[in-house]
Amino acid sequence: MPLLLADISFGEILLVALEIFFFVIWIWILITILTDLFRDHETSGWAKAVWVLFLVFIPFLTALIYLIARGSGMRDRSIKAQADAKKHFDEYVREQANSTPADELHKLNDLREKGALSDEEFQQAKAKLLA
Repeated sequence: MPLLLADISFGEILLVALEIFFFVIWIWILITILTDLFRDHETSGWAKAVWVLFLVFIPFLTALIYLIARGSGMRDRSIKAQADAKKHFDEYVREQANSTPADELHKLNDLREKGALSDEEFQQAKAKLLA
């Protein structure tokens, strides 16, 4: 017999929404723990395997223990990863910003000599660069 919408109360819909919310939170916590676990280069492969094994077979208790025991380390590793990403981005921006029009013209000329640009395309790019 098909389930009719009239058979579901508003309270049941709220409970289902709450269950979905907690399920998404749980998945988010697991992904955060696994990401941190494999980001940590000081932990051995065997220790990582044991943590994953326990996360699979005793998930709630293991997640709580991991968060309690390694919570501050998670924060430190996350901050370090963000700082490294910012440093690499800043280096890239500095590298790109330091290119002069002469450098760009040299690159365009190299592309023309290799045959990647026609003379007409080279002249258009050169005019655009010097404008």
